[in-house]
Amino acid sequence: MRTAGPEAAGQRLDQWLTSALGADWSRSRVQALIKAGAVAVGGTPALEPRRKIASGETVTVDLPEPGDPEPQGEPIPLAVLYEDADLIVIDKPAGLVVHPGAGNWTGTLVNALIHHCGDSLSGIGGVKRPGIVHRLDKDTSGVMVVAKNDRAHAALAEAFADHGRDGDLERAYAALVWGIPARAKGTVDAPLGRAADRTRRAVVPAGRDDARHAVTHYAVLERFGEQAFPRAAATLLECRLETGRTHQIRVHMAHIGHPLVGDRDYGQAFRTKANLLPEPARSAAETFPRQALHASLLAFRHPRTGRPMRFDSPLPADMAALLDAFRQASSSK
Repeated sequence: MRTAGPEAAGQRLDQWLTSALGADWSRSRVQALIKAGAVAVGGTPALEPRRKIASGETVTVDLPEPGDPEPQGEPIPLAVLYEDADLIVIDKPAGLVVHPGAGNWTGTLVNALIHHCGDSLSGIGGVKRPGIVHRLDKDTSGVMVVAKNDRAHAALAEAFADHGRDGDLERAYAALVWGIPARAKGTVDAPLGRAADRTRRAVVPAGRDDARHAVTHYAVLERFGEQAFPRAAATLLECRLETGRTHQIRVHMAHIGHPLVGDRDYGQAFRTKANLLPEPARSAAETFPRQALHASLLAFRHPRTGRPMRFDSPLPADMAALLDAFRQASSSK
């Protein structure tokens, strides 16, 4: 624990803490610690690096155990959809964490890519590592693109930051949600920010400091149980992202009253819905181990050639089986 002296008054938290921790800690590393919730001011987690420090405030840092400066490659199987000298496109399975972090320092997609790509990684920021330009939650499956060099990383990062406004980037997800939306197509335009639990996001007022613009478009693909079991009906949606915020689809769907089946973070209040289902949907919904969300489409322009690239990922076996169970239950009535 460190106490800020008079000279710290008005300084940014990340600036002051970098100086206080010494030369072994870079400002970017300190910022990552703050955003990860490892820094508390006055006993309360401080998640904003720009937060101003006041004289006399106590700052506590939960430093992780020292590890290797870069992740190590691991022979983890990958479903590769496409690969060249600039990028690799993979079909990520549910349960695979994208990047090493607290509680997941090994066994991640980054570890797998370092092993798989080997010397074809020419370096991101001077280090041989894959360039992650977008992420999928651990328990979300589907298609992802990863850069293999600085040029590709910068171009893809710019495309994702633009959120497809130029029409070159497309991202579509298959989502099974509770209930039947009132309209066949709709848009959720609601800013997202931090929730009380730092691992989650919530719809927040647009004027809040951490509010981030977030827009999700959805369209109904298939309805289940609208007549047979209306109190526990479900809908398969295609969700298209106009922005790409953390947990965006999960939070937006819960916000409009249609949380994802299996979502234990944002759909907890709907878990008992499964009890109202006929078999085989009841067993399938009760035992489904994750949120029913799959990144089914990713389209973008190749960062070097400008060629349009489009990749489709079929539903994984677990989600396909869940939908089949809902179909069977719907048709049995």
